Amino acid sequence: MLGDPSAPFAAAIRRVLPDVVIVVDHFHLVRLASMAVTEVRQRVTRERHARRGRKIDLVWAHRGLLLRAGNRLSPQALAKLVIVLDRDDPTNEIGAAWGCKERLRQLLAAPADRAVIRSRLWTFYDTCATADMPETSRLATTIETWWPEIEAFLMTKITNARTEGCNRVIKQIKRVTCGFRNQASDERRILLHIAAKNTA
Repeated sequence: MLGDPSAPFAAAIRRVLPDVVIVVDHFHLVRLASMAVTEVRQRVTRERHARRGRKIDLVWAHRGLLLRAGNRLSPQALAKLVIVLDRDDPTNEIGAAWGCKERLRQLLAAPADRAVIRSRLWTFYDTCATADMPETSRLATTIETWWPEIEAFLMTKITNARTEGCNRVIKQIKRVTCGFRNQASDERRILLHIAAKNTA
């Protein structure tokens, strides 16, 4: 099992457990796709305005729409996204990157049916090839490199979401206790933190 597509981590697992099936969690792949969309948005803004994005730029002001799952957007939000891209994406590069992200999401949501998976994989690669941008090409290369591990996820639906969630909680608690110098203070702070979470 492997969450993040990390080559050193995968190599270590294979060395210690050569017969194990390695699975890449879909959460990390969607995050990579969202990062590609953000990188394209930032690059297009710099090329158009010779500066970083500002509130007056529609694609900056509504950047959250670009990162949300397309199938979870309301009709109003989807219409807003179309307007934003129509007015503030003259080269259609941001829209193309968004399309690549959505095709990857559709691939990762595919049922455990190899024919469906192959069809959606081809559609994803075709969308990235049509986009023809460094950011989306890099995303497609990453998917190609990790395809055996991604296919293992698609066929087994094994995810490390529970582990990631526990890890997030541990980090939050460690932040809460930052600055306390003794065990008793740490414990009190952790208990207060957990109580506040449970009553919320």
